[in-house]
Amino acid sequence: MTSFQSQLGEGEGIAEELAQTQRAISIAEFFEKNKHMLGFDSDARALVTAVKEAVDNALDACEEAGILPDIYVEIQEAGDYYRLVVEDNGPGITKEQLPKIFGKLLYGSRFHAREQSRGQQGIGISAAVLYSQLTSGKPAKVTSRPKGQSEAQYFELIIDTDTNEPEISVDETTTWERPHGTRIELEMEANMRARSSLHDYIQDTAVVNPHARIEFMEPGLDEPLKFERVEDAGLPAETSEIRPHPHGVELGTLLKMLAETDSYSVSGFLQAEFTRVGAKTADKVIANFNDYHYGRGMAWQPPQAHADESIEDAVEAAVANKGADATAAFAKAVSDAIHDSDRVAHHEIAAIVDEAADDIEAEYGTTFGATVTENAVEAAWDAVVAQRQSDLYGLVDDATSTRKDDAAVEGLAGRLVDKFGDSRHRVTRKDLRDYVDRAADMTEEHDDATFGETARENIVDALWAAAVRVPDDPPNVSAVADDRDTASDLLTAMRETDIIAPPTDCLSPITAELVEEGLRKEFDADFYAASTRDAAVHGGDPFVVEAGIAYGGDLPAEGPVEVMRFANRVPLVYQRGACATTDVIKGINWRNYNLDQPGGSGIPNGPAVIMVHVASTNVPFTSESKDAIANIPEMEDEIELAIREAARELKSYLNKRRSMQQRRKKQNKLATILPEMARKLTEVTGNEELVIDDSLARIMNNVLVERAVEDGTVRLVVENNDDTNADIELTDIVTAEPTDTNGATVVEMDGEWFVKWSQTVGAGERAVLEYSVADEAEFTVSVDGVEDEKLTVNA
Repeated sequence: MTSFQSQLGEGEGIAEELAQTQRAISIAEFFEKNKHMLGFDSDARALVTAVKEAVDNALDACEEAGILPDIYVEIQEAGDYYRLVVEDNGPGITKEQLPKIFGKLLYGSRFHAREQSRGQQGIGISAAVLYSQLTSGKPAKVTSRPKGQSEAQYFELIIDTDTNEPEISVDETTTWERPHGTRIELEMEANMRARSSLHDYIQDTAVVNPHARIEFMEPGLDEPLKFERVEDAGLPAETSEIRPHPHGVELGTLLKMLAETDSYSVSGFLQAEFTRVGAKTADKVIANFNDYHYGRGMAWQPPQAHADESIEDAVEAAVANKGADATAAFAKAVSDAIHDSDRVAHHEIAAIVDEAADDIEAEYGTTFGATVTENAVEAAWDAVVAQRQSDLYGLVDDATSTRKDDAAVEGLAGRLVDKFGDSRHRVTRKDLRDYVDRAADMTEEHDDATFGETARENIVDALWAAAVRVPDDPPNVSAVADDRDTASDLLTAMRETDIIAPPTDCLSPITAELVEEGLRKEFDADFYAASTRDAAVHGGDPFVVEAGIAYGGDLPAEGPVEVMRFANRVPLVYQRGACATTDVIKGINWRNYNLDQPGGSGIPNGPAVIMVHVASTNVPFTSESKDAIANIPEMEDEIELAIREAARELKSYLNKRRSMQQRRKKQNKLATILPEMARKLTEVTGNEELVIDDSLARIMNNVLVERAVEDGTVRLVVENNDDTNADIELTDIVTAEPTDTNGATVVEMDGEWFVKWSQTVGAGERAVLEYSVADEAEFTVSVDGVEDEKLTVNA
């Protein structure tokens, strides 16, 4: 027995005594004891998490206000603790809102918004405040100056974990040099063992937010590390909130929406509450909904001419006291209309009878009342369904294998006949499956004929196709909201209706261009590539995947490539092994892209960086700490496709580089051999020494550029010995002013003239650039558009 149980009395009153110990707990109290769930599970990681939450808030605030972010992050040693300071140039926070933002968990403005944002839950920065007060006992110090105000507001506060409310100890105005922005200062138990992770987070944030400028200062640095914004980089595209998509709603959410909507009809509800649902789409959903809610009307073939009783005779017999001619005309009209249909359901016969009654009344002046028309409908319907066994035989026979003998098909069809007991033969697809299963089981038991799963499903498909949708109006919204099963039918209909994917103006991807610029800004590499996929959908939420690759240069040549993971422009620092991005990268065969991958799987080796960014209105994280993306198949597919797009460019680059290396090797050998051959030939033949300056270019199929200067005329000849066209950008830098440049562009700079010429030189062709100089001059030629390995310059 536990010590708690030993204190309880025996016998009566135990339940009441136990009840006295029960109480509600606040969210702050919960996370006070479960801070590891928010990423504060160690002193080293806690500091990184606190920096991350503060920087994310700063970036969001600046972007929402249309301000290019300038963010300052500083870590200071403070006795037994570390002090974290984060400042931004955002719009500031009002006096009323500031305590709640920093001193109340689950307080925010983005939780219900279906648009891309870094934070949504309202936990991040307040969790950092909670961790700070738990470990140091000191309050958070927050300064904020809203844009346009002359003074800043200064608060010192903690979170009352019993009530999840801010407890303010200092509230005063102060001066601050920033014209607008927010500063937070926290002291906490921490250490710098995760310094590399901290540096990675700051650098990764700079890569994926190329519009931001970040300064970072820590103990041991003489001056802050500065991460400048990409030149001319603008703010991310503004996003718009969207309504939920019908394919991503769950039953409980749907019931809540039905209860809260102002719409009366299901059609109005669908169009008002969901994105991508117009009148036509709503009609499709309602048609599917009616299939589930009302079922379809089973339609049967009209009886053949040799039937025992014709439709015309049956209808005529059911009508009394309406005059012989009018009755006969009425019966014939009904019979003709039914026989004009391949199949007819009960509600269709009712419509035919009503139309015939109106026509006969107009022609004969005889009124057919409700009782008469009802009798006529039932008489016609009885005549039609009398032949349903032969009809069912045909449907079953067509739907099953030709190996089924007639007796088995006849037995199944005969047993199905009795299943349609409803007077109108209305059935749902589930009803049909039950009918077929029971009839098939009985046929197997009595006739020793087996109908497998495929045959049964084919029969159900055939019967369902023969049934027709009913014209009944769907129940109104309140009726659907009051019946869980009806609401479930509506949800199923929504999910099965083909509805266009949600709009993507709720997303703000980085774009491939800025992904590449971000990599260029932070990594000195030889090659960069990036890709941005078109939007895809998971659970009704749109998302976009982007990938980037940097290769070579100063990147470490040994060991695994660096993997950078992002979600909504936020670096994912921890739980790399539990992330879908990592799993996808491991599953790609990188040998196909010329990267080393021991064992054929896992993270590849080489001097490369692979980055992946997922932008979504609802990123499926694996935990509250938002460190890893869950293994969602739709998202994994898009991640792989985005990586492969960038990797194909890497493969082309590496193949070309390998080819150029081989070419350079060959040229170096020829450059050694050709002069020696020329010398030997001269010795053997006794002739003058051979001029071999152009030979190497022609042997290697290079583009050859030669210069000749004669009587003040400068002639540059470009000879393309390759079998493909060459797009040449040739610039001749001359120390005297050129004349007669024949259309070339001339720019003077610091006493030198740049004569520029752009032209495509066809395979095997030559092109000439001529100009004149009056005085003696020096020349320097520059050629762009041709790889060095394919270029020979004798000028």
